[in-house]
Amino acid sequence: MVERYAREAMTRLWSEQHKFETYLRVEKAVAKSWHALGLIDAQTCETIQQASFQLGDIHAFEQITKHDIIAFIQAVSKTLGDAERFFHYGITSSDCIDTALALLLKESLGIILKDLQELLEVLKARAYEFKDTLTIGRSHGIHGEPMSFGLVWALWFEEIKRHVHSLQGVLEEVGVGMISGAMGNMAHIPLELEEKTCEILGLKPAPITNQVISRDRHAKVINALAVLASSCEKIAVNIRHYQRTEVYEAEEAFGVGQRGSSAMPHKRNPVLSENITGLCRVIRGFVMPMMENVALWHERDISHSSVERFVFPDIFITADFMLHRLTNLLKDLVVYPENMRANLERTGGLVYSQRVLLELPKLGFSKDQSYAIVQENAMQVWGNLQGGQQASLLECLLVDARLQSVSRSTLQNCFDPLHYLQRTDQIFKRVFQS
Repeated sequence: MVERYAREAMTRLWSEQHKFETYLRVEKAVAKSWHALGLIDAQTCETIQQASFQLGDIHAFEQITKHDIIAFIQAVSKTLGDAERFFHYGITSSDCIDTALALLLKESLGIILKDLQELLEVLKARAYEFKDTLTIGRSHGIHGEPMSFGLVWALWFEEIKRHVHSLQGVLEEVGVGMISGAMGNMAHIPLELEEKTCEILGLKPAPITNQVISRDRHAKVINALAVLASSCEKIAVNIRHYQRTEVYEAEEAFGVGQRGSSAMPHKRNPVLSENITGLCRVIRGFVMPMMENVALWHERDISHSSVERFVFPDIFITADFMLHRLTNLLKDLVVYPENMRANLERTGGLVYSQRVLLELPKLGFSKDQSYAIVQENAMQVWGNLQGGQQASLLECLLVDARLQSVSRSTLQNCFDPLHYLQRTDQIFKRVFQS
């Protein structure tokens, strides 16, 4: 129930009611600016500041006008009396729409950035929790070398932190308003009106527009969210791997009364991380339409409008929900260090091969000799493991005639797993104290 209702702020932000409330906020700022420039008197300005609307009126007027902004203006004008003469005065629909959109995007990105801060706090806490926990590092899904499980979380932390910086950057780019008139030529309004209106709203004026704010700004927002989604999917995919029965190093929390399958009562599935994977695919799906929105005919057309009515609400509501779900998943993730250690040891010490490879040249062996000796013994261990036999790389090396000059203790020292934790503190310092 908590997760279901926790995302209400973003959903309300992109509701139709709030959209028109934001339009009205822009229109009121325009009226204040006209008053400051001497066009309208204080009483008219104050009347406009008290303006309101009924959503039902907008819907009724739109049935006739087939134009939502004109319907909005008519619905508001019902409450203004004679002051309606100076409501939406001198500006065009896109001045209101695009400036309001900038406000909505700023609010939405603010929520996403707050979500990311909560995610970063969980990633940092769990990184330190597992800083000294040994696990096996994998490349191509195959065992590579021992490492700290905390480094997995630290890497996720650093990646998400980069997305914070990226979204802060696009927040700056998209946080611009326009009050520039029908073709952006400001033929009927002074530049000061735009500057004053944007100042009231906490926006910067776009240096130049045509009838709309250029859509490359908005495409960057969607691209930034899409790349963020790719990183979140990366985390989710790894969680799904850790939960595989053959691996079983971590799993999603499984609540009392929860059921994993209607047919197989034993099932505990990584349903949350699978859900996150799917949501991230949806988020990335919005990239192409928004990229294509950049190219409009001359000073504008409205081919972008229908796209944005879907994309902005859907991508922000989905991203907000996905981040909330990912944060809770990671916070509650159940980790099994004993299974990590068992997996680390299941290949009979093969994961220490590089350390042996680097030790032999110090003892006079050539690089090619060293590689051949270690690889041949490693292949023997692989063969034994495939046959279901006990196998140990150390034991094979100890009886290799080519290594008789190498002391037993020297070889044994190459198989110390704690060697692989020696730089963890330094890496953590770079990640978390930089």
